[in-house]
Amino acid sequence: MTSTAPHQSILDKPFVLDLFAGPGGLDVGGHALQIPSLGIEWDRSTCLTRYAAGLDTWHADVSAVRRDRFEALPPEINVLAGGPPCQTYSVAGKGAGRKALDEVKEYIERLMAGDPDEKIDEDLKSLTDPRTGMVLEPLRYAIRATRSTSRENRPYDVIVLEQVREVEALWLHYAKVLEEIGLPDGTRYEAVVDVLDTETYGVPQTRSRAVLIARRKGLGRPALPAPTHRPYEAKEWNRANARSAGEGHQPTLDERPQEEDDRSLPQWRSMWDAVGEPVGSHPGRERRFLVRSNYGSSGNPGRRGVRTDRQPAATVTGRISRFVVFEHLDENVVHEGSRFSMNEAGMLQSFPPDYPWTGTAQAQQVGNAVPPLFGAHLLSAALGLPRPDPEELRKPWPRATDDQRTKLREEGCGAGDACTARCPKSDDQAPKRAKKADGEE
Repeated sequence: MTSTAPHQSILDKPFVLDLFAGPGGLDVGGHALQIPSLGIEWDRSTCLTRYAAGLDTWHADVSAVRRDRFEALPPEINVLAGGPPCQTYSVAGKGAGRKALDEVKEYIERLMAGDPDEKIDEDLKSLTDPRTGMVLEPLRYAIRATRSTSRENRPYDVIVLEQVREVEALWLHYAKVLEEIGLPDGTRYEAVVDVLDTETYGVPQTRSRAVLIARRKGLGRPALPAPTHRPYEAKEWNRANARSAGEGHQPTLDERPQEEDDRSLPQWRSMWDAVGEPVGSHPGRERRFLVRSNYGSSGNPGRRGVRTDRQPAATVTGRISRFVVFEHLDENVVHEGSRFSMNEAGMLQSFPPDYPWTGTAQAQQVGNAVPPLFGAHLLSAALGLPRPDPEELRKPWPRATDDQRTKLREEGCGAGDACTARCPKSDDQAPKRAKKADGEE
């Protein structure tokens, strides 16, 4: 179900708490809607990017904040959002989370029944990869809000979650218990869940995400954002190119095959639409290009593919810096050109030009992010706001001043120029395997 109702904001002053905030995709999307946010992120370099971008941030472990610092969160927060770590659920990973889906569903039932946090934490240690249990954190935050003195036990009004498509079954279970059982204090929500394709919202890449949008009962049933662009269909693209070749017509680099079913929506945005022209400090691309992906497609991590700049990018992941770019010297000759810069990679994710990628593992930061334009569409649908203006995210992003960055880091890390004892340690961020039982290989 997508939204077709007139736009009418359901909240006077939305304020987002962004769990597992990454470098700022959802926060930047909220910025385009003039919605303030606070992000919680535990990776040091990712926090440095957020500080440089001027985003309010706590450098912290989401679980630790829930346990030890929840009462210090701004009480006016009324929207809970997040994209928990997906490595164990992704088709590109080993799949520990997919195998544990039924087990995680049992934990959801226990949380809704009011099981103590301490008992849940102890039992979660049995999971092979502790990141699997992180998908429970949004629900645990929702419950914690109803027990918060600083919030006067006030529940969140809206919940927005996104993850890899394999987590759709878990979001459906989230929705079921939020609607039918409710939180332990009796609060119930109305929810909608589906898998959405980011290119249908103007993001210049193909990326499928399982999303959940929930509103507290009484605020109106939520709806998914209506798509703004047609989906990219690889088979249709190939058929159209084959038809052109069969008719003796060689399409130019500026042409795009048109789908037979024109559903009155504009076609998806291409890589050239995103990075071809100069904007901000980005000089644009001098030549048309082809890209060979280092990542799979259509849910198959082993399927590498080549796309032209007339197509959307393949899913942008932490391997984006390995995508090989071939430039056209003329219609029949190509050579290997410069690979995507981090600025370009971010623009393929729909980040604004000149977003201040900082620290180490910048490609991983880009790949882990929620595409800001997609995040803005999710927030606008969740809150009953008009759809976002994509041009807001095409404006160069201003870098925070030294004073602004120092102030943000004082709040986020405890010191203006360094991490402190309250920041997560890098060793804490590596997944720890559960202890093996006696006799287990």
